Amino acid sequence: MKVGVLGAGTMGHGITQVVAMAGHDVVMRDIESSLVEEGLESIEATLQGGVERNKVDPETMAATLERIDGTTDLERAVREADLVIEAVPEDIDLKRETFESVEANAPAGAILASNTSSLSLTEIAAALDDPRRAIGLHFFNPVHLMDLVEVVVPEQTARETVDRALEFVDGLRKEPIVVTDSAGFATSRLGVALGVEAMRMLEEGVAGPRELDAAMKLGYNHPMGPIELGDVVGLDVRLDILEHLRDELGERFRPPQNLRRKVRAGNLGRKTGEGFYVWEDGETVGVSDDVEREVGR
Repeated sequence: MKVGVLGAGTMGHGITQVVAMAGHDVVMRDIESSLVEEGLESIEATLQGGVERNKVDPETMAATLERIDGTTDLERAVREADLVIEAVPEDIDLKRETFESVEANAPAGAILASNTSSLSLTEIAAALDDPRRAIGLHFFNPVHLMDLVEVVVPEQTARETVDRALEFVDGLRKEPIVVTDSAGFATSRLGVALGVEAMRMLEEGVAGPRELDAAMKLGYNHPMGPIELGDVVGLDVRLDILEHLRDELGERFRPPQNLRRKVRAGNLGRKTGEGFYVWEDGETVGVSDDVEREVGR
């Protein structure tokens, strides 16, 4: 299968890697050549790390990289594709425009998939002349380690499209769950509900971030606590999802003020070096000063 991936950021290059490792030829596209190069370098670095930990053999790494091409040309990325997966920023207008451009340049039989984590697939699909071939393929970060893919079905989607999407996900050796298009789908809605309540508890002084995270890790066997997970996902992403869910589902998803302050200050979590925690080399090394003051610790 030939696959086009639109976006070379964290999710885009992660999707590109796992698709190529499954034996598919992939063209990864972004709007600037520097972004494409960064994405390709990240894929190579991740694979090299796998080789060093004896998780990936050198032959698999070489074959995977051979199947990947990078470009800034959207038409080139999709013109021979059997499947196109967009991983552009979470903006409904941008995603609709991207779908329109893909439909104008991809083969008539290609599946058009979105990696959106919360936006309406039915609304995105409505931008197409043939929305029956639209689907949501919501991957999780880091893509090469996370087993789940949420297959989101818009109102207009044909059964054949769902079946082909499920076959594709199975071929990646990942576990698909099928959900009906609704605000936040299953995973984002459940995930942010826990995360926003943890932030409110932090704001109220119930406990510190380490204690709240330990409660869920040790008490409920979660691999990562909700405050730390918010930092890893990106607090700006968390805020955008909460704003969307608030519009769709009501005040129970109202973003707390401590989250708004973090985003306004540019402290977005791991990717900026500080969120609710302070981060160095991808690891937490402390709690941010304002959080320390907030909880009186």
